[in-house]
Amino acid sequence: MAAVKLHRSVFTGPNCIRLASLSYCKSRLCIAEMPLLPANQPQFIRASQKDEYYQNCLRNNANEAFQTFAGSKRWLQWRKEIELVSDLAYYGLTTFAGYQTLGEEYCNIVQVDPTKRRVPSVTRRGILVLLHSFTPYLLDKVLVCLENELQAENTQAPGGQSRPPSRWNPAAYLRARIRGAVGLLTEPQKKTLLPVLYAVQQGVTILHRVHVALFYIRGAFYHLGKRAAGVSYLRVHGGTGDDQAIRASYRLLGLISMLQLGLTLALQLNNFRQKQRARQEWKLHRNLPSSVTPVEAPASRTSRCILCLEQRRHSTTTPCGHLFCWECITEWCNTKAECPLCREKFQPQRLVYLRNYK
Repeated sequence: MAAVKLHRSVFTGPNCIRLASLSYCKSRLCIAEMPLLPANQPQFIRASQKDEYYQNCLRNNANEAFQTFAGSKRWLQWRKEIELVSDLAYYGLTTFAGYQTLGEEYCNIVQVDPTKRRVPSVTRRGILVLLHSFTPYLLDKVLVCLENELQAENTQAPGGQSRPPSRWNPAAYLRARIRGAVGLLTEPQKKTLLPVLYAVQQGVTILHRVHVALFYIRGAFYHLGKRAAGVSYLRVHGGTGDDQAIRASYRLLGLISMLQLGLTLALQLNNFRQKQRARQEWKLHRNLPSSVTPVEAPASRTSRCILCLEQRRHSTTTPCGHLFCWECITEWCNTKAECPLCREKFQPQRLVYLRNYK
């Protein structure tokens, strides 16, 4: 298939938009006054799937070549960067250069700027490529590095210096900068920042789901990068099917997606409130008064808590039936909501305090 290069030109007509100039790089054929109509949701999705297919092919070939020449260890270290370079190469040679991508050519759609009368400028296309390929990579790297540094224990000796990052490794340089910024925080600040980081990660996922639901309803932008850059699509006239019926069916799908997202958020909020309530109950009852008992013979193995290795005080049972000290198991549940013995998952509020149990 011949790649299509779009020149900046003027569209005319409110209903039937016409492209004044369109040339093919192989045959140099110039088509004047070509009618174009707004693209619908199935064309967006098919074009995106086609582009993802060719992107995966390019990524696999690049990964295989790099692994062959540099080895598996280097490949594991640079795998994300190789995928980034592959995506930048794919969109740089198509979108940024002013050509259709293979998915756009397959579906016969062209990019236009917010006026819907001209193809995007070079600056707008460059911003689109960066937002679509580089921004997700950078955001993922920053969030993952920040989470690892907040969860890592401070094993470096006071006054010690970490190894300087390699100049040719941007990922190591980014980790070093984040490690230095996190090192300036106190422990209470780290504990406060960690839930905020989890909220940001969940917020990114929710943002993507809301964006897809809005795309189903309105049929304008399928990717966040195109929405931010203001790049939409027009299709070559001659599409099959009832466009209004197609848009109505996708609008219904978008409403169902929004309803599902609302129910998911409501359930997550309910679980969060239950966890907060359980945590408040732990703070009230975790420091129970210890009973004064005379010194007796050493406790048997069955009456010992495996967490503190001492005789159980204020025996508490998990849903799976194992016994622990109340203070020990509540402290354990602050980090892992599972049984220390059998690893069965359970909600902390299901712990049962056994009164007068010996």
